[in-house]
Amino acid sequence: MTPRHAIRPLALASCMLALLAGCADMGKVRPQAVALKPAELNSGKAIAAASKDIAWPEQQWWQALHDEQLDKLVSAALADNPTLRATQARVRQAEALAGVARAGTQPRVDASASADRELYSAHSTVPAPLAGNYAWKNTAMLSGSYDLDLWGRNRDALAAALDEVHMASAESQMARLTLTTAIVRSYIQLSLEYALQDSVAENLAQRQRILDITRKRRAAGLASELDVASIETTLPAGRREHEQIGESIALLRNQLAALIGKGPGDGDAIARPMLALEAGRGQAVPASLPAELVGRRPDIAAQRWRIEAANSRVAGAKADFYPNINLAAFVGFQALGFTHFLDANSAMRGVTPAISLPIFDGGRLRSQLGNQTALHDGAVEQYNAAVVQAMSDVANAVVRIDSVRQQDLLAQRALGSARRQQQLAERAYKAGMTDALNVINAQITLLNEQQQMAQVASKQLDNYALLMAALGGGIKLDLP
Repeated sequence: MTPRHAIRPLALASCMLALLAGCADMGKVRPQAVALKPAELNSGKAIAAASKDIAWPEQQWWQALHDEQLDKLVSAALADNPTLRATQARVRQAEALAGVARAGTQPRVDASASADRELYSAHSTVPAPLAGNYAWKNTAMLSGSYDLDLWGRNRDALAAALDEVHMASAESQMARLTLTTAIVRSYIQLSLEYALQDSVAENLAQRQRILDITRKRRAAGLASELDVASIETTLPAGRREHEQIGESIALLRNQLAALIGKGPGDGDAIARPMLALEAGRGQAVPASLPAELVGRRPDIAAQRWRIEAANSRVAGAKADFYPNINLAAFVGFQALGFTHFLDANSAMRGVTPAISLPIFDGGRLRSQLGNQTALHDGAVEQYNAAVVQAMSDVANAVVRIDSVRQQDLLAQRALGSARRQQQLAERAYKAGMTDALNVINAQITLLNEQQQMAQVASKQLDNYALLMAALGGGIKLDLP
């Protein structure tokens, strides 16, 4: 190699280094937010006291309530609920967009062909014999292009799109958990309304029995008209309460029908719930709670994938600051007329490399990078908020469970006392030792305690559902 030829590569390399040195300056634009580590959060006394070496919830956690009708309702909802199907459509959309991003990392090949018949001007630059005559202009061409993606901009865009697929999937799982939790809690409320309705109906029957006794005593001259009226005035209020509970039952049936994606007519077929939860079920949390909660809560997982997508988009925005090379080539045939269209002399070919150097575009690129870093910081803070809220949800569920356990003991004692009071009052009334108002007051007290007991029992079931939802509903998601 001559010295002159040796100088050329060196000069070319020097030029490239000079061009790189002239690329746009990123300045000091960078992400600022820092993601929380769940294991480092103070879980509090309630979670610490409830933490045991137990398994995480199963994905069909509602089956622990042992109600076949509930199982069928949840299955129908997972198959037919429009909102859930909409989230599944968003997953498919994200997958399709990821396919678009993947295409950006691969070579592109196009083919085209055209045949134009044209009258050429007799007074233009076209020479004879074309001037003033019609002729066919035929072209067939195969072209291709490939972005070398030296700094990974397209690969970062693909990574972001794939992260958004994971994010959409996690959001779909969160919609599934929200839906199943809403169905179970509405079903538990329906069970409570039936229990309250039974209590009111029993109380009404007792009042009617006392009224019948009082009327007989009035006929025998042992009671007055006022005694009868005092009891009769309490019956409309009881019947009104019974009707209100019936309304609540009908509305809950309609609500359940809507949740499973059916019409109100399907709600009419929902029978009385028959729920039964094993004693002690859902009263503890896994000992690995803080560390594993990130992968068990779909909402946290979705935010985590949002951060990953934001990281890739920040990297892509940084890649825009560097030169980019795009290679394009074409090969084909072009001729006037069809006679020599496919002859070797009609062939055409070419290569057109393109180099982009963002030397004087720093303001726009820095603003673009600033936008992506701000989106990244927003995603991190949303993730942090989701982690904090998740820990709070678990702690609240544990506190409620412990409190309701104590409420249950107190409610049982109060119910026993009210039942003894009602029995004593009724015996005294039959013996003529007291009036009917004392019996009615004792019955009202018993009714209140029965309703309190039913509500406490319902809270136990509801708290189980809330804890299962707070722990992620048995969903396990893989995270980066």
